[in-house]
Amino acid sequence: MSESLRDQLLKAGFAAKAKDPPKPAPKKSARNERSAKPKPKPAAAEVDLARAYAQRAQAERREREQSQREAERVAREKKERKQKLAALLAGKALNATDADTPRHFPHGNKIRRIYVTKDQLAALNRGELAVVQLAGRYLLVGHDIALQAQAIQADALVLLCDPNAPAEDDVPADLMW
Repeated sequence: MSESLRDQLLKAGFAAKAKDPPKPAPKKSARNERSAKPKPKPAAAEVDLARAYAQRAQAERREREQSQREAERVAREKKERKQKLAALLAGKALNATDADTPRHFPHGNKIRRIYVTKDQLAALNRGELAVVQLAGRYLLVGHDIALQAQAIQADALVLLCDPNAPAEDDVPADLMW
């Protein structure tokens, strides 16, 4: 009978003799595991690292809370300014319903317009009237009201002509487009 390949390799010296298969380790009971070895204590470096992570997380949490409180304060102040401005301008708008003359002015990188009467256009160009923005609308108000609105909220004042200012170009302010 022929020999197996394994036997032939063993005779030729190319294969090592097979070792006995490893025996499974005996199973321990739960009671033996608890009393067998105590858990090793973490190293000092691990404790320092854990403490550093905890401190970092706490600092980040404080920073988030601080920024949230700051954002809430800014929002509250903005709301109060808007309410003061609305109270100041209540009933003081001089926008005429029969106004048909557009007065163009730059605001927010765009050319905007407000419709005024001929008399209002002359007063607006002389600086007696001004344009104030409230809740997305442009309101025509008196000079003193416009200055009070600017004191409450600086960006509320949109147009206030100064008749004594030198002209930036040769185009008159009352030119009809």
